[in-house]
Parts: sequence; C-alpha cells; structure tokens
Amino acid sequence: MANTAVSVGGPTRQIRYGSVSRDRKRALIWSYVFLVIFAIFFLMPPVYMLITSLKTSAEISAITNPWWVYNPTLENYVSLLTSPEYLTFFWNSAMVSIIVVTITMVISVLAAFALARMRFWGSATLATGVFLTYLIPETLLFIPLFKIFAFVNELTGIELINNWWVLLFLYPTLTVPFCTWIMIGYFASIPKELDEAALIDGAGWMQTLTKIFIPVALPGIIAATIFAFTVSWAQFLYPLAFTTSTDQLVLPVGIITTLIKGDVFNWGQIMTGALLGAAPPLIIYAFLMDYYIAGLTAGATKG
Repeated sequence: MANTAVSVGGPTRQIRYGSVSRDRKRALIWSYVFLVIFAIFFLMPPVYMLITSLKTSAEISAITNPWWVYNPTLENYVSLLTSPEYLTFFWNSAMVSIIVVTITMVISVLAAFALARMRFWGSATLATGVFLTYLIPETLLFIPLFKIFAFVNELTGIELINNWWVLLFLYPTLTVPFCTWIMIGYFASIPKELDEAALIDGAGWMQTLTKIFIPVALPGIIAATIFAFTVSWAQFLYPLAFTTSTDQLVLPVGIITTLIKGDVFNWGQIMTGALLGAAPPLIIYAFLMDYYIAGLTAGATKG
C-alpha cells in the first residue's frame, strides 16, 4: 500500500513542480526583457551625449547618422579642461558642495538624534514638519529668499547676491529637511537598549551619539551625505537666480550661460561639460551604492 501511494502521488507532485518551474522561468524571462528595455531607455541620453562630445561642430551640423562618430576627436575635452572659466565653475561647485554637505550633516545628525531619542513635547509633530518643509518646491522659495536678501542689504549694506558663498545659506534649505528625515528613521530603528545602557553607565547624550549612534548609523549617514552632495552639485535654479558674474557661477549654470551664446549652441562642448560635471556623482554612487540603498531602506521605516 505504501508503494502504491508513492506511485500515485509522485507524478502529481512532478506536474505541480514542473508547472511552478515553468512559471518562474517565464517570469524571469519577462523580468530580463523589461530590464533590458529599461536600461536601453535610460542609457540612450548619456550614450548620445558621449557620442556628441567626440564630434566636431562641423560633424554635428552635418546630415549624417547622429549615433555614429566618423572622425572622433578629444578637442572638446581639451578645450574645456584647459579653459579657466570651466575650471572656475568646477572649483566653485566643489567648494559649495563640500561645505554644504558638512553643514547639512552636522545639523541633520544633531536634529535627528534629538527628535528620535530625546523625547519632548511636540517632537513627533516637529519631525513631520521638518519633512513637510522639504516638499515645498524651490520655485516657491527663491522669491521670498530673494526678498530677504534685499532686505538684509538695505538694513546692513551686506551684498549677499552674486556671491558663490550665498549658496551656502540657500542649499541647506533643500538638503537639511530630507537628510534629517532619513536620519530620524535610521536612529529610530536602532534598539533603545543601546542608549539606555550607555546612559546607565554614565554617558551623556553627546557621548551616546558619537560613540554608539554614529558608528551604528553609518549607512544612513552615508546615504544622507550622498543625497546632500547630489542636490548641491546639480542644483540649477538657486545659482541661476542668485549669481550672475562668471567668476561666481557654479558648474550647471556656468555651462549654460557660457556655451550658449544667443541662438548658437556649442553642442559638442555642452555635452562634454555635462558629462564631466556628472562624473563626481557617478563615481560616488558607483562605490557607495550599497550604503545608499541600505540607508534609504532603513530610513524609510520607523521602529
């Protein structure tokens, strides 16, 4: 009787397992199909930018296949990398991004730790309000900020507009709220037993933050740092509105204002400048993507 039961049930299980295997194989194939379509769709613009950056202006204007380089040249790269204006734009962007990231992380870590662990009246409401400020678009903020700077100029005589360092006051309005929200979620996911044990052992709040929370929350800090750097490096509206002199411009605005003259677009150098400008964020994401994903995943939930 036992042998008969096995012989009857065996084929049924084989059919069921075979059906599941075919379904999984079909799902895997469709996953790869959509992944390839997704990759092609999003890689087409940077590939086209690279192709255009290797062309001369005459070849770009010629009626030829736009996806092929007939006479590749590095003239656009040499021209930009030896241009004092472009190097100034790059240097200004680097200085602004590094300082903004430092300011953002100091404020965000301290604020997130206070809101996540040092419970006080209204802390939850304040934490939600911090995130809601990030949802206000910068297109609504730059006009009031412009008015504030004009008022400061009238009151004190200090000219804030048309200086690259004014961006150090503007960019944190975009980076601090979101980075604080990420860190709140990450700090909240850390077991409370850790800080309770530290407090029992006599550690203060600052020691608890520096000796326990920052090492444990390193992936979240890296994720927030990458976000702050990306925003400050690629920001366009604020530097366009608040800086005008060539020596005060950052990279995104400098490329547009100097390489587009009237209705003449120097597409080769524009694409080259955009690719060179995108290199630092790409390098950072390439090496720290795992930390970025881990930090965002932990910061998206509150424990």
